[in-house]
Amino acid sequence: MSTHVLSLLVEDKPGLLTRVAGLFARRGFNIESLAVGVTEVPGLSRITVVVDVEALPLEQVTKQLNKLINVIKIVELDPVASVQREHMLVKVRADNATRSNVLEVVNLFRGSIVDYAPDALVVEVTGDKGKVEAFLRALEPFGIKELAQSGLLALGRGGKSITERVLRG
Repeated sequence: MSTHVLSLLVEDKPGLLTRVAGLFARRGFNIESLAVGVTEVPGLSRITVVVDVEALPLEQVTKQLNKLINVIKIVELDPVASVQREHMLVKVRADNATRSNVLEVVNLFRGSIVDYAPDALVVEVTGDKGKVEAFLRALEPFGIKELAQSGLLALGRGGKSITERVLRG
């Protein structure tokens, strides 16, 4: 199995995300990451899906996705030819004895403190998968109290855009 990142340009319509996820579920594929949001074009959204699957079954699902009326364009993003980032909020134990050490880790990973309490800090970090995983490993000794992580966000490198190609025809 290998990891694939798909970027879907879709019309912003109710129920479309359910239909997209359902196609993966019917094939027995586990979606590792899913992120959905607006694009620079009103009425269009981008769905970024990360799945771990062989190429042939993925091609079959991609063909089925293309048949959905509200799916405009599907692109598989090569990790080398795209920018891929994850966003994470982590609540970590940080009392008077450990706070300075936690702050060192946060600074090392270019994170930000977004909330302070006498016994904990909420930290925000953005980066590729390796950076985010290393950040978590560095915070584990202090005690992670809570964690929220976005799905992977990704765009192709360079000046070309999938929305430009669609709008031009």
